[in-house]
Amino acid sequence: MINFTVGPVQMDKETRKIGMEEIPYFRTPEFSAIMKENEKLLCSFFDAPENSRVIFMTGSGTSSMEGGIMNFFTSEDKVLVVNGGSFGHRLVEICQIHDIPYTEIKLDYGKPLTAEGLAQFENAGYTGFALQLCETSTGVLYDMNLIGDFCKRNNIFLFVDAVSGFMADEFSMKNMHVNAAITGSQKALALPPSMSFTVMDETAIARAQKINVKSLYFNYPMYLKDGERGQTPFTPAVATLLMLNEKLKRIEKTGGIKHQNELAKERAQYFRNKIKDLPFKLFSDAKDSSNCVTALCPTKPGVNAHKIFEIIKDEYDMWICPNGGDMAEKVFRVGHIGNITNKEIDKLVKAFKDLQKRNLL
Repeated sequence: MINFTVGPVQMDKETRKIGMEEIPYFRTPEFSAIMKENEKLLCSFFDAPENSRVIFMTGSGTSSMEGGIMNFFTSEDKVLVVNGGSFGHRLVEICQIHDIPYTEIKLDYGKPLTAEGLAQFENAGYTGFALQLCETSTGVLYDMNLIGDFCKRNNIFLFVDAVSGFMADEFSMKNMHVNAAITGSQKALALPPSMSFTVMDETAIARAQKINVKSLYFNYPMYLKDGERGQTPFTPAVATLLMLNEKLKRIEKTGGIKHQNELAKERAQYFRNKIKDLPFKLFSDAKDSSNCVTALCPTKPGVNAHKIFEIIKDEYDMWICPNGGDMAEKVFRVGHIGNITNKEIDKLVKAFKDLQKRNLL
């Protein structure tokens, strides 16, 4: 099977090799040194400010979405939340569950947040802003320079879910005035699902230290304290963290984060050029689309997007991304992250063309 989803994605042979080894005991100086190196490299790749820290959370990206909302905001805050798809909606749900006062910026799915859309919230007393770097369910890449400038101008704490966009789209905590950002192990890092990572600047650290979060597992001050010695409060996904260390060092040696962004961009452009003559339309405009994923709508009447996913899986031995909810029958997605080559992209395009010949597309 060839995997064109956006997580889990295809892994490198170096990563798979580590996964075959026995898992070592982790309460050791040797593992602590690896964790400190992981923290240093992640801060570097996020272009985080000096003295930033990383929370290593054993859980999916959603665990760090919820952990961030719990540790950075309280009932005394007033938070703007962008809902432009399934994952924006998830941030709204988390705020509701934890009684965080919020205003929902509801976007038409597939559409970006614009300066005009933000203007009404200027000088309105907001203290927090939460959104995705890219909304994975629609393929939309948000303008983080626009949003970061808005937050800096209004003295707003900015929390960004970069789970899918990190290492695919340009991202700088410093330049975009981001206080905290998260990513997941199974996305562009191309590791097994199991870990998510929250990079925090000094403002985020101070916030988390002040908030008396009502949780044991999601208590960030406890993670920060244990992180000083290169450890976590609870047993982490040890093998994934060893894979992370190898992957981060390999990225550092082969052009760094900039090169990774360029690779994702090249794959996305290659795929989009290859399907120009097929009966699809981009769900989001090309100028607003992330490099990590392309969301596509079949244009032929009666063609079901979820059915295409099923046929590609069952008859062509490839995974693409289905969608859920109202978009399930209208939109499917093709990921551009992980260990994917142009040769494999050609196989997917060939499958689409075969479906067209069979009058299924």
